Amino acid sequence: MNRDKTITLAFTGASGAPYGLRLLECLLAADYKVYLLISSAARVVMATEHDLKLPSGPAAAKEALVKKLNCNPELLEVCGKEDWFSPVASGSAAPKKMVVCPCSAGSVAAIAHGMSDNLIERAADVVMKERGQLLLVVRETPFSTLHLENMHKLSQMGVTIMPAAPGFYHQPKTVEDLVDFMVARILDHLDIEQKLVARWGYDNR
Repeated sequence: MNRDKTITLAFTGASGAPYGLRLLECLLAADYKVYLLISSAARVVMATEHDLKLPSGPAAAKEALVKKLNCNPELLEVCGKEDWFSPVASGSAAPKKMVVCPCSAGSVAAIAHGMSDNLIERAADVVMKERGQLLLVVRETPFSTLHLENMHKLSQMGVTIMPAAPGFYHQPKTVEDLVDFMVARILDHLDIEQKLVARWGYDNR
């Protein structure tokens, strides 16, 4: 397997499920092998914000997502929250890139302090220790001093903090346009070609 075309994506319990689902769709469309990690709280948020009820079992969750996104099932691997034999749990096999989208303030805190109590936290810890690329799409407002301290700590370690704060210079007409703005920014940082939103100063694509 080409590790350059693999990525770990985690959904946590923050508001912003549409960002995560759209990002997953775009990564699969770009022919990336995606290891998807879903927290219990993320399933509640997904059902609330996207009317998508993901089963707790990894195989059943994968089946539901493949049906929803009409994607190649070989490119998607849904991992259980305590699947310690998953490739993402080991530096010898984990993808070099990981995105937590949306990322709760609780997940930020756990990652900042190396808790590794579940596979999401462990996967993030692995990417950091292997000097890979970790992006946290944090969704919380307002930020408390503790939230800011945790994000500052991670930023100093090379983690990219990307609050879910869409811009408006592309003149969005729909909620989907706002979602695509954030997803486009994430893809740009991952150096993955995207045609969702033109970069500043360029003609609309």
